Amino acid sequence: MVTVKEMPYSEKYAKVIDNMKFDETFILPFVQKHLGDQAVAEVRKTWQEGMKPISEGASSKEKYELVYTNWIWLAKNIYPFIRKRMGEDGLKMFERAEIEGLIKKNASPALLMLKIIRAFSPGTAFGMTAKQMGYQFQWLTPFTVPELTKQKAVLNIPRCKILDFPETEDICIVGCQSTYPQWVAEQFKVSMKWNRQGNSCTGTLAPLK
Repeated sequence: MVTVKEMPYSEKYAKVIDNMKFDETFILPFVQKHLGDQAVAEVRKTWQEGMKPISEGASSKEKYELVYTNWIWLAKNIYPFIRKRMGEDGLKMFERAEIEGLIKKNASPALLMLKIIRAFSPGTAFGMTAKQMGYQFQWLTPFTVPELTKQKAVLNIPRCKILDFPETEDICIVGCQSTYPQWVAEQFKVSMKWNRQGNSCTGTLAPLK
């Protein structure tokens, strides 16, 4: 078992907030462009109906759990909304918009340095990327890292936090199993494959040739 630095609840809370803001920055413009202002108003109304208030006096763990519930509500409602109005082709367009948004969001001087390192030592670059992902993805669900080398990383999710919520199959199938793998392949040159068994899952990362 590989020891990975544990993300504190305060940072998990901040990560969820950041991802909710990111979701809004690409979802609402996408809906406005393809479906118009009335559709944007419908999305906003649906989101507002399910959002729970967060008390300033709550602990970091309590804030994280509440805002995570809000993020689930936001994410799980947008997929059927797009599918109903634009079909599966529209959902693919939506997914592409998210991938492009993620690439833009994560562009940084550090990524440029990683590309330089990859040119001279692909294994080192992959190890750095996998280790960083092992930390950054902790806001999504608890997992362990039984293996982490310069050629392979394994993430073991005994019970996915996302799937503990109802009607979250789209987040798993479209978001985790399709959007994220395409994103990390394009931006980080890493293969990401998931093997789901019920509510548990094993992810395997490997450098792309």
